[in-house]
Amino acid sequence: MTAVVVLVVAALVVVVTLTPYAFPRTMTDQEARADGRPIIYWRPGCSYCLRMRVALGPLGRRAVWVNIHRDPDAASRVRAANGGDETVPTVFVDGHHRTNPPPSWVREQLNP
Repeated sequence: MTAVVVLVVAALVVVVTLTPYAFPRTMTDQEARADGRPIIYWRPGCSYCLRMRVALGPLGRRAVWVNIHRDPDAASRVRAANGGDETVPTVFVDGHHRTNPPPSWVREQLNP
């Protein structure tokens, strides 16, 4: 039983550590705004971002993922939308945002 718990915890650590590589099509904030698709702002190590990515599955590739730790403009946009906090995932669709929305809502926005 203890070995299983250790194995599960170790697997979660590996997944969380590798999250920057689990997010497709990462762009800068400027590129993402010009692209026109829904933008999902995220940061490495965020369990809510990982939950969103896993819940969206392959459909998540239709969104543009912007890492706020690598892009100061993106971090600034997230702070402006969230009262000064860098709360992620923050999703922008057609100029409107939702902070930590349910994956079902994001899935609806990504379906053609």
